[in-house]
Amino acid sequence: MRAKLPPWFKQPTFDPELTTPVEGLLDELGLHTICESAHCPNIGRCFASQTATFLILGNICTRNCRYCAVEKGKPLPLNPDEPANLLQAVKKLKLRYVVITSVTRDDLPDGGAAHFVATIDLIHRHCPGTLVEVLIPDFAGNDDALRLLVNARPEVINHNLETVPRLFPKVRALADYNRSLALLGRVKELDPLAVTKSGLMVGLGETDDEIVALMRDLRRVNCDLITLGQYLSPSDTHEAIDRYVTPDDFERLAGIAREMGFAGVASAPLVRSSFQAAELHAAACRKGEV
Repeated sequence: MRAKLPPWFKQPTFDPELTTPVEGLLDELGLHTICESAHCPNIGRCFASQTATFLILGNICTRNCRYCAVEKGKPLPLNPDEPANLLQAVKKLKLRYVVITSVTRDDLPDGGAAHFVATIDLIHRHCPGTLVEVLIPDFAGNDDALRLLVNARPEVINHNLETVPRLFPKVRALADYNRSLALLGRVKELDPLAVTKSGLMVGLGETDDEIVALMRDLRRVNCDLITLGQYLSPSDTHEAIDRYVTPDDFERLAGIAREMGFAGVASAPLVRSSFQAAELHAAACRKGEV
């Protein structure tokens, strides 16, 4: 489907005077964001609010998921200054809640886990009032890497399933549904007090029954928080959109998720992994998950 976007995707125009300072800071510090690399439709809103979702381990992914706009290929060596530069951005933007994700780095023995940990530790040490949420890759199933990450104790550990198991071979060929689900369960085994989170894109060809089954799978591994948003194809060479889910249907799915026991749910067409991240974490706190 390459149809015109439905009216509920209309976004306001933001004053460049609000967004340019964030863009300039990112350029100055040599930092990447998933907002830019993944063509997030909410980028103007986030930059105007003086926030961003940081992308570490470079900006070239070793996998080739058919829904993702992030550049694929052979990554550059890790930038040892990246954690310290990200800390400077957190300080200058005065962030009280920061979301950090990464490309997948199958070329690294630990998948980049130590780099995540260095970043988390710097923020916790130098900005003790700032909460850290990480959106991590699957580390190719490396349990030592996951243990290292969990021991750093970020406030939220997010790992997105992205789509239903039937569609994994088509759109996430180098990933594995059961491995990703097991990762979320393993986090809870390593630290029962950890807050876990996952996300799903809809509109890739899944059915509503498959969405509900996926949510049940997440609750079986005690996943606390969930985000659901509309898939938007980055280009004609990426996976096409199968359907546009209406705001009412997103709200219906949110109701099902809440009935299942998720502590926090964000479900709407423009929801992305970091959408209302601080609010979802607060919901987990209120429910006593932390």
